[in-house]
Amino acid sequence: MPHYRVVLVEPKFQGNIGAVARSMMNFNLDSLYLVNPCEIDDDAYRRSKHAKKLLLDSVIVNDFREAIRGADLVVGSSSASTDNEKKFNRIPISPAELKEKMKGYEGEVALVFGREDIGLLNEELELCDILVTIPAGEEYPVLNLSHAATILFYELYDGKLSIKRTEADEREREKLFEYFERILPLVNYPEHKREKTTVMFRRMLGRSAPSRWEYHTLMGVFSHILWSVDEEYRKERQEKRKKEGMDRKKE
Repeated sequence: MPHYRVVLVEPKFQGNIGAVARSMMNFNLDSLYLVNPCEIDDDAYRRSKHAKKLLLDSVIVNDFREAIRGADLVVGSSSASTDNEKKFNRIPISPAELKEKMKGYEGEVALVFGREDIGLLNEELELCDILVTIPAGEEYPVLNLSHAATILFYELYDGKLSIKRTEADEREREKLFEYFERILPLVNYPEHKREKTTVMFRRMLGRSAPSRWEYHTLMGVFSHILWSVDEEYRKERQEKRKKEGMDRKKE
């Protein structure tokens, strides 16, 4: 996978520098180059939160060429683009398209962000191998520097959301259907609609594949309804609790 170097060209506001550093840390980026930056002081460190080390370790250079030296690929980020194919240095791709291009790529990639007011100059754009732009509303398509950087970092991030989820098994789903069917007549649901409604409920649960936690939540609701309106259900539960109590005493 590529190693990304973040290059900020002549950033004018130290708060943006700090915010970019924070976003870099969010998405496991660790290399920051600053070309002729403004003064880096308290505001930058305050905005960086826990990414102060990235600011302390940042490489400050005086020349754009120096900032991209050694990079195998230079990606410029800019809101400026063109529909004219002759102006090839202004034809952009989206962050999602860049992500596809980066799959399997090995090497050093410089992610370049221009000035807050005028972006990247033509001569800087010409040194970029790829131009990326973030689609935005026509009325105001120019994003704040740190916001644009965060979007691009997120798009290129290869992390995956990992949430442990155990789905309800077939026996548990069938118990839900049983309780659902049992409730319908107790609440005077129209008899001619019960079959279709039960089928719909079964299909809905099949599509949603409820987790075990969701299953227990629904069963809690259904059990509460049955306990409130079904005397037979109350007797069944009382008998079950009595039997469970006797079994525990035997143990």
